[in-house]
Amino acid sequence: MEHLPPEDGGFNRLRKHHGPLRRSLWVVLVYLVAGLAWISFSDQAVEAWFPDTRTLSEIQTWKGFLFVVVTGFTLFIVVFRQLSKDRMLLSLQARQRRELRHRERQLTVLMDNLPGMAFRCRDDGVGTLLFASAGCEQLTGYSPEELVDRGVVSFIDLIVEAKRGEVAREISGTAQTGAHFSVEYPITRKDGRKVWVWARGCGLKEDDGSTVLEGIVLDISDRKKLEQELEKMATRDSLTGLLNRRELNRVLEEELVRAQRYQRPLAILWIDFDHFKNINDNWGHAAGDLVLCSVSRILESSVRSVDSVGRFGGEEFVVVLPEMGEKEALETAERLRKKVRHKPVQLESGHKVPVTVSIGVSVYPIHGTSLGTLSAAADKAMYQAKKQGRDCVAIAPPAMRVHNETT
Repeated sequence: MEHLPPEDGGFNRLRKHHGPLRRSLWVVLVYLVAGLAWISFSDQAVEAWFPDTRTLSEIQTWKGFLFVVVTGFTLFIVVFRQLSKDRMLLSLQARQRRELRHRERQLTVLMDNLPGMAFRCRDDGVGTLLFASAGCEQLTGYSPEELVDRGVVSFIDLIVEAKRGEVAREISGTAQTGAHFSVEYPITRKDGRKVWVWARGCGLKEDDGSTVLEGIVLDISDRKKLEQELEKMATRDSLTGLLNRRELNRVLEEELVRAQRYQRPLAILWIDFDHFKNINDNWGHAAGDLVLCSVSRILESSVRSVDSVGRFGGEEFVVVLPEMGEKEALETAERLRKKVRHKPVQLESGHKVPVTVSIGVSVYPIHGTSLGTLSAAADKAMYQAKKQGRDCVAIAPPAMRVHNETT
């Protein structure tokens, strides 16, 4: 059964059952019935009650006045009844209007104070907004008038293009099932700044069978930033910003699996600072940290985008070089060694600290076929470089089982 809003119900009843024409006809009908009844029965009643001619004459004189009084009283009762009902219905309607305005004010205050944007839009593939709360201006930079009915731009056009189709399909697909949708995506504000938002809502069926979407959109940029920082902390060295030991091992395992699958080479450079303890002892640990950070930037900026640089621990660094054989790996290691040597680190005191490194090189599958053997080979080669006088590059000797496998 359809339930009308209180205001609409009262108004419909007033219009349907108490229209001006019906009320006028009702008053006229009552007047005619009363008049006809008086004309039909008053003379007979008076003659029966007053047989005397003289008395009958006097009564006939007053009968006209009595007719006016009776019909007037009858009309008063009928009109009073009609007007009382009208007043009751109008009072009810006025009270309902006040309550509706009060609820609308409450809803407006609630919408305007939401920490985001409340919305109502068509499920038409382009997300045509039918309503947007005032919070959309703080969220998107656009006023409600600029977004509703695609006044200036459609809200879906604010979604980063790479995510637009995916978001539209997920929201529409979930809404069609009657379930609530919940999705995160980045949007581009009016000022060009990108922010991450979280949208939650549901789909509702209209009387014409179409679906509209209702829900809220909240700014979650701070949460996303925190997630990214936590992710970075989990994979990056806190001092140098390079890959930490755990992430470096993961990268090495992935690259080794790829090299084994496609039978491609993979090189590892094991780098260790020369006399790093002397830097800490002579200039302090702050100077040592500055040296580590400076050399980290040199290494990271001197390799390819597909290469990975990580801090294995202390003053040991590892460079992973996919698709690189012995010759290219040795050339890369030599180039890195020279760059570090020719860029002494300047301390805050103005002093320049010369820095040199020793580098060991191992290559898959020549020096090993597992992560452990390759890492151990590169580490031993690095110590061999130190024995050769430091500030040099050494390559690991071929593994015996590699020769056996290739014969």
